[in-house]
Amino acid sequence: MSVIKITRDNFISEVINSDKPVLLDFYADWCGPCKMVAPIIAEIAEERSDIKVGKINVDAEPELANRFAVSSIPMLAVIKDGKLVNSAVGLRPKDAILSLL
Repeated sequence: MSVIKITRDNFISEVINSDKPVLLDFYADWCGPCKMVAPIIAEIAEERSDIKVGKINVDAEPELANRFAVSSIPMLAVIKDGKLVNSAVGLRPKDAILSLL
């Protein structure tokens, strides 16, 4: 499965109402560490059919960034049954990202 672009328009259907856990990557195009974590996020999306992986551009979707109190990026958040169950800020290796799930 590929990474899904999450916006305020599809947030409820893709994240809150998802029947699978959702890994969200909050990023910005200008963010160096975000660019470094992006290929890892894409790899996880391709390998794991049991989860949904989405990316939220904090510049384009400030209300979603505010909803999750994003103060630093990259920030990863795990949503299960519509609720935030885990999060982490900063560049992390793949095994650390997977451990959030």
